[in-house]
Order: sequence, then C-alpha cells, then structure tokens
Amino acid sequence: MKIKVLLLLVCFTLAFNTYAVTEENNITNTMIKNDSLLRHAVFFKFKEGTTAEQIKKVEDAFSALPSKIEQIKGYEWGLNNSPEGLNKGFTHAFFLTFKSEEDRAIYLPHPDHKAFGAILTPYLDDVFVLDYWTK
Repeated sequence: MKIKVLLLLVCFTLAFNTYAVTEENNITNTMIKNDSLLRHAVFFKFKEGTTAEQIKKVEDAFSALPSKIEQIKGYEWGLNNSPEGLNKGFTHAFFLTFKSEEDRAIYLPHPDHKAFGAILTPYLDDVFVLDYWTK
C-alpha cells in the first residue's frame, strides 16, 4: 500500500513539474514577444579615399529613413570611439528598432531603404549586420 501511495505521489509530482515548466516557458515566451524590441544593428566600413562630405551624405540619408518608413520605431547612430582598436575598420554604427519581424520585413525591401542603398554602395567597403531581440 505504501509503495502505491509513494508511486502515486511521484507521478503527481512529475506531472505537476512538467506543467509548471511548460507554463513558465509560455510566460517567458509571451514576455519576450510582448516586452522585447527587435534591434537591427548595422556597421559600416567605408572605402579608402571616401571623403568627409560623401560620408556625411550617407549619414544624412540613413538618418532620414525613420521619417520615411513608419515601421522604424527607434533610431540612433554613432561613430566608433573604442580605444581597443578592434573595430576592423568599421567606423559607423546604426541601430534601428522594430516592434516585430513583420515590421522589419516591410523595411528591408522598402523603396526608401533601397534608395539609401544606392547612395551608400559607391562608398561602402564592408557592412556587418546583426539583428536581435532585446532581453
């Protein structure tokens, strides 16, 4: 009789823990989806010989995108000033914020984004892009 009760108690405990872990995962996933933001981080390395005026043209064109593409919910940019010397020639960092992957999917092929690419391309040596959900 004690073995049956003990076995029943173990089964109940396992079932409860499985439910609790599943519920915790659901709550965590919901929080990430509802409370996170999608960041689109873009880093530029310009071709040698690109002038300050040409770089300014690129900066201005990128900075104009949030006023043209409503899916961009946040925007900031800056120049590398790390003393570590590990930037591998990348000088410019741009961070765009989206509320969803669907918003990013609208942004990527957007005509204004494509037009910006046409301004950038003649001066671009390399680009590095990383997208992530904030935690």
